[in-house]
Amino acid sequence: MHVLIVGASGFVGRHLATRLRRDGVSVTEAGRRGPCRCDLARDTVADWLPRLAGVNAVVNCAGLIRDTGGAYDAVHDRGARALFDACRSAGVTRVVQISAAGAEAGATTAYHRSKRGADDHLAATARDWAVLRPSLIVGRGGQSTALFSSLAAAPLPLRLGPGTWLLQPIQVHDLVEGIARLLAAPGPLAVRVDAVGPVAMTTDAITRELRTWLRLRPAPFLAIPGWAIAASAWLGQKIGLGAATPESLAMLKAGNTGEVAGFVEACGFHPAPLAVALARTPATEGDLRDARITPLVPVLRVLLSVVWLAGGLVPLLLTPLANSLALLASVGIVGGVALPTLIVASLLDIAIGVAVLARVRGAALAGIAVMVGYSAILAVALPALWVDPFGPLVKNLAVLGLGLAVHALETRHG
Repeated sequence: MHVLIVGASGFVGRHLATRLRRDGVSVTEAGRRGPCRCDLARDTVADWLPRLAGVNAVVNCAGLIRDTGGAYDAVHDRGARALFDACRSAGVTRVVQISAAGAEAGATTAYHRSKRGADDHLAATARDWAVLRPSLIVGRGGQSTALFSSLAAAPLPLRLGPGTWLLQPIQVHDLVEGIARLLAAPGPLAVRVDAVGPVAMTTDAITRELRTWLRLRPAPFLAIPGWAIAASAWLGQKIGLGAATPESLAMLKAGNTGEVAGFVEACGFHPAPLAVALARTPATEGDLRDARITPLVPVLRVLLSVVWLAGGLVPLLLTPLANSLALLASVGIVGGVALPTLIVASLLDIAIGVAVLARVRGAALAGIAVMVGYSAILAVALPALWVDPFGPLVKNLAVLGLGLAVHALETRHG
């Protein structure tokens, strides 16, 4: 069998590709990067047809967190429809769509409506198809697991909302097992089932299980203020800080549960309860470290951005021009080039600050290079700054460390 996985670089796609190859299945990974590049937001049926040559089955794992510029509709709905139509034209034997629990008729969120539109199109036009609708997917490397692990790893576990929002977690290996079994099942298929674990759990219960998995002692919950949750969701949507968005918050409030019986009947096995699923892969020190660092990633990025923005805005708007020109003169920059140098250097700092905040890849590394250049010039021209009581050069070392941390974390999580 030759399987094309769309969204193969994502959490589920990566696990599925590994599992299928272990079973001896030929796998082609389609995504934004790699040899089989695709873009669901733009690709047409004609774009997909060459990629489907020799393919027996397609699994669509593509999904977005943020709805920027109508991305949900473009990727989840219209893009998936083009893929499914191409599969029909190319004679692909089976299509498996990874949708979402809650993608029902009358769904209220844009995320669920976009998924439902594609699900319905597949069911109406394909001859051999399956739609799996997961609730919370748990597993190392997943964003949902990272979120709840971070809540669990705080000195006092943090309560999300009232702590009573209901989810029905399924471990990623159980989800992938279900997909693999559907791909191998005799056809034709025509199933639409919730891919959920056996037990609906509150957000507090999920956080407690992950705290136990991380080998941390039980502790009373500390509630996150509602304004902090709303602000985090707003920042997550507007500037990509954190995984939360108003849409994901609305889905949590509405609950995300389903009937496990359909999954058991379609896939032929019972998914594990959360505690059992977590025990399959015991937590390491690295898991605890990640749980504590992950929520700091957007904070570090904001702090680094503020440093660079202040470095550019303060000389332009607040510092007396004479003081700035005197500083430039102390390093040998005088005359007609002094003012343009001040302006260019300030604008460069502002540009780096904006790029860091906007998560432009390499922005932190560019800032490191500029900071090293600034520090080298000042160290040679004004060595007395090393022993200045306010430590302007010594503090640069801390900024360099912050830049290195942000660069390392954006390389890993970007």
